[in-house]
Parts: sequence; C-alpha cells; structure tokens
Amino acid sequence: MYGLVRPFLFGLDAETAHGATLRAMEVAYRTGAGALLSRRPAPLPTRAFGLTFPNPVGLAAGLDKNGAHIDALLALGFGFVEVGTVTPRPQEGNPKPRMFRLPDQQAVINRLGFNNGGVDALVRNVEKAKRRHGLLGINIGKNKDTPNESAEQDYLLCLERVYPLADYVTVNISSPNTAGLRELQEEQALRRLVGTLREAQERLGALHGKRVPMLVKIAPDLSDEDVEAAARVLGDLQVDGVIATNTTVSRIGIEGAPHANEAGGLSGKPLLGQATAVLRMMRTRLPESIPMIGVGGILSGADAAAKMAAGATLVQCYTGLVYRGPTLVHECVEAMRRRKEAPSRGNMPPIV
Repeated sequence: MYGLVRPFLFGLDAETAHGATLRAMEVAYRTGAGALLSRRPAPLPTRAFGLTFPNPVGLAAGLDKNGAHIDALLALGFGFVEVGTVTPRPQEGNPKPRMFRLPDQQAVINRLGFNNGGVDALVRNVEKAKRRHGLLGINIGKNKDTPNESAEQDYLLCLERVYPLADYVTVNISSPNTAGLRELQEEQALRRLVGTLREAQERLGALHGKRVPMLVKIAPDLSDEDVEAAARVLGDLQVDGVIATNTTVSRIGIEGAPHANEAGGLSGKPLLGQATAVLRMMRTRLPESIPMIGVGGILSGADAAAKMAAGATLVQCYTGLVYRGPTLVHECVEAMRRRKEAPSRGNMPPIV
C-alpha cells in the first residue's frame, strides 16, 4: 500500500510529508487499519545491552522527536523504536526549508537542528504510550544555545528525566546540525562527558532500582585515529553500547545532484559504505562485551545483513522507510534471520 501513497507524499516538500506520514500512521493505528499497512515479522528475539528485543530491527532517532507516535511506529513491526533527539528546553531548530529528498540517489539531506518540544513534553508522551510490541530508546542532546563547556548539564538533566521511562538511553554527540556538537567526540571531551553520565547512570540505577543501558552514537566522518580514540574511551568507561553511525557531512555519491550543496547531514544509500566501514572499525576496537547498533544507508534486507556481518547486533532504519515503506522492516528481519541460521544450515555463503 505504501507504493500507492508514496507519489502523493513525494509531491509534498520533505518536512511536510514527514508530518503527514506520522499523522496518517497514528490514525491508522488508532482505527485498527494499521494491520492493513504492514504485517509484523515473525519473532527473532535478540539479546543486547542486557535487554531482549523482539527482533533486531529498529527505528532510528529523528522520525518521532517528541515521542508522540511510539505505539503506531512499533505496530509497523519494529523490535524497538528510538525517539528524540530531545533537549532540556523546547527549540524550533534551524530555519526552513531544512529537509531535502534526493530520489535518484535514494538519499535525504536534513539540517533540522534538534527541533523538539523539550524533555518535559517527551516525558508526557512516553508516559501515555502502551509499548506492547517492542522496546523504547530515548535519544538525548543539548540545546543549541548551551556552550559545550556546559553541555554535560543538559545531558544530565535529560538523562535524569527520561531514565525511569526508557529501555535504553542514547547520548547523541554526533549530529552535524548543532554547531560544535561533534567537538564532544574529541577524546578528552568525550571522556569527560561520558564519564560524568556513567556516574549518573549508576546513581540513577540505585535510585530507581533498575539499570537502564546507556549508548553513545558516533559520526561516520571520524578519522581512523578518532575512531580508535573513541573506542578507547568508550571501552574504558564501559558504556553499554555504541550506535554507528549518524548522518554524514560528506557529499560523496551525490555530486551534481539537486540539493547536493545544501548544508546538513546526508542519509540514505550513499551513506551505506562509509557508515558500515566505521561500524566495522569500531567493532574491531571495542571490547566484545559492548554490542553495537548499525545504522546508515539500509534500504534492503541485504544492507541489514551487511551491517550484521560488520559486527552489528541490532540495526536501525530511517531514510530507507521514506523510499521503501514499512515492508523494509519485515525484509530486514528476514534477512537477518537467514544470516543467523546460515552457519548451522551450511548452505549459504557469509555476507561480506
């Protein structure tokens, strides 16, 4: 059915279509019509971060920034949904237009800039969600006008507010759309910020009687030396997981395309190779005890299996949904199921 509505959505500007899609999914879910839009994959329980996910395919942060559509999104068949990025105070984000499709390249450029209603609004929405079909991650960031030297206070406030409600929390220090944010990935800044948050995580675990895993999301534009430094810090601090990767500032693969010169993060098919290479490199440098989520450029089941081959335990989609619709979720689950079963069956070559 997505093939029928896609031409209408692509007739709208990208951000308007984004909002229309969320509203339509919510209506379909609430009226019971959602089952007509997609079918839930057969279970593929996957263990990571001390949690059991119904299946290893999730929705990346950014689609539902305010956590207003959690149940409708889980109904599409995801094993988990990540909402946010949320900041302590509401903010409008960057001026419009700030989202651009590149259909020939199956890509999107966005410079939204953490537009969201603030952490209190997200908490109210999450409290209303039933969350019957999967797990919930909450992605946290800092306000645009908070200087980096004060960033840890923003992250701490968000962590404290969402901790009781999240199945896991992601620390976003890798969006290219908040000026200076990626500087927090520099080795000493990363050690200082994540160390502070790890201490808070343990304190909150004792306070609430449960330990909520904390993950860190990294950029695909890190140099080899930066990946090694990040792996060293994140391994030393024993974070629960790493997400590789966010969007890229590179324009490789879209040269000459309409909108290629727009500022912002590039996602979709051109990101696949770069994001998977960073995932693979990070996997070889992190302790095996720290699982990874692979995200960036997944537009087919084969792409999801390639992330798994590179070391991901779980994967996330976002831009692929724009081009493929909910059928992508089922396709990715089944591809990952086949890869898991391949060694025991002995009749399928590994995906490389």
